[in-house]
Parts: sequence; structure tokens; C-alpha cells
Amino acid sequence: MRVGVLTGGGDCPGLNAVIRAVVRKGVQEYEYEFVGFRDGWRGPLEGAAVRLDIPAVRGILPRGGTILGSSRTNPLKQENGIARIRENLASMGVDALIAIGGEDTLGVAARLNDEYGVPVVAVPKTIDNDLSATDYTFGFDTAVGIATEAIDRLHTTAESHMRVLVCEVMGRHAGWIALHSGLAGGANVILIPEQRFDTEQVCAWVTSRFRSSYAPIVVVAEGAMPKDGDMVLKDQTLDSFGHVRLSGVGEWLAKEIEKRTGKEARTTVLGHIQRGGTPSAFDRWLATRFGLHAIEAVRDGDFGKMVALRGTDIVRVPIAEATAKLKTVDPKLYDEAGVFFG
Repeated sequence: MRVGVLTGGGDCPGLNAVIRAVVRKGVQEYEYEFVGFRDGWRGPLEGAAVRLDIPAVRGILPRGGTILGSSRTNPLKQENGIARIRENLASMGVDALIAIGGEDTLGVAARLNDEYGVPVVAVPKTIDNDLSATDYTFGFDTAVGIATEAIDRLHTTAESHMRVLVCEVMGRHAGWIALHSGLAGGANVILIPEQRFDTEQVCAWVTSRFRSSYAPIVVVAEGAMPKDGDMVLKDQTLDSFGHVRLSGVGEWLAKEIEKRTGKEARTTVLGHIQRGGTPSAFDRWLATRFGLHAIEAVRDGDFGKMVALRGTDIVRVPIAEATAKLKTVDPKLYDEAGVFFG
């Protein structure tokens, strides 16, 4: 059997660990051949591929990013996109695909498998941790660790100058990174997309913190929105999946805090720093296990499934189930953090 592997969407720490595990087990135990498609769905769409064997995956476990490259290419929006993918897979002798990605990449994978008969097994990847049907996605733990370290550093400079520091983190429409890093980093305010925030209340928390002779740290998710306004965006352009590029709420909020409280406020936008660098031990462990179980699903012919973490077990669930809705922060979890606000 010849198996194709691709990594789509945003880059993510742990992608290389999945590729390594898939190839190592597939070659050693099943004697499969592997083709690595370049740049997400662009690879099978255009026939851009490289050979993957054991020497090709040596030394990549601790590396961030992906050796295959990634992109937000949407083959469903390309002229004859599905037909071109099927033709290229057939001409290259590829019998099955392992698609590693988030909501958009796996949405395409589900349609290819369910509607067009392309055998696909999916692996969930996103720093946002917003895919349903799995407890965690790899990349999330690394992103939280990076954001937490940044918040720790912001505390010292904030207190040196007694100013407000607003830290904007990624997560799109889910507040997992903001909640976990904000709680771990001792933030005084955490704002998430799942609950619109009252700017006056934020300013009250900030003022309360100054009364205690400490400088406040505000952690805000890029998709958070004020109660009395719309989502704050610096860029209105859309990607091929119709998503806006989020960012801007941190800068907007810092200006509002400074205007309403008279206290100096600065913004730090972590952005792609959260996606880069070496993956954490947990993400390497999880990504490796996902890879091992993904190639087992291929061997079993159990296509249309995504490997998922449930407790400490790796299970298989329909890809469509994992992409049906976003996994967002439970209000009860957010309420737990509220005791530390202000």
C-alpha cells in the first residue's frame, strides 16, 4: 500500500512528530510506502509530493513547523479541484490519505471521504484546541506554555513601570489559550470570545489592582468582543475558507483602558510566536500516539475516521463529528477563573 500524508492549515508544534510516527510504524510493521504532499491540500491538487521514508523522518521529532509545508488551500474552491486530486492520487498510486489539520483541513477530508470516495484518516491539529470529539489537540500545550512564559515576563516589566499590560493571544473563536495561560500566568483579567466583556468592568478590575499597589495584566483572546460593539479587526480580508484574520482587540482595549482610567497601558500581541519553536513534551507524546493510531486505522481500512484523545485512550471518531461544531470554553470553567480578577 502507498499512503499519502499532508499537513494543512496553520503550522503547529508536533506536526513532525505525527509524520515521524506514521512513517516509522507504517514502514517497519506494515511495509507501506509513503508520499508526503507539499503545502496541505495544494500537494494532491497539483501533484506536488516528496518521498517519505525512515531516513527522511530522522531527527524531526523536536522540530517545530512541518517538513512538508502547509497552506490554507481549499480544493473545494478550485476549478475541478476534487477531480484533480483524484487523478493525481491515482497517477501516483496513492491508496489512502492521512490528513493532519484543524477544522478546515478536516472539513475537506470529511467531504472527500464521505462524498467522493477518497479513503482518508484524519489527525486533529490546532493550537486553538477547538476541535470537538477530542479532549486535546497537539500544539495547544506548547502554545499555552509560550503564552504563560510571556505573561510571567510581562508581570515584572508592568510592576517596574506601574502600567497596564494587555497581552493578546491566539485562539480564533475559542478562549482555551487565553483561559489556560491567563490562569497559569496569574493574569488579573481574562477575556474570551465565548463571553462578551464589559469594558467598564475591565477598567474597574484594573483600578482595583492598582489600589493593591500591583500593576494589572490583562489577557485577551483575539476573538473576544465588547458587549457594546463588534469584533475588532485590523484586517478585513478573508482566506480561502472565508475566515477573517483576527487581531486588533488588544490594542483597542489598551487605548480604552488608558482613556477611561488615566493609567498608561501597553499592548503585547504574541501572534505567531505561539505557533513556533520546539513542541512541548506533552505535544510530542500526543502527536506521536496520534500518528501510531492513524496508520493503524489505515491498515484496518477504517476510513472516514479521526483519531482522538479521550482521557488517556486514543479512539476513532467520524471526521464529520469532529468538525460539526467548535469546542468552546464551558462557562463554568471561565467562572472558576473569575475569583482572581481585579
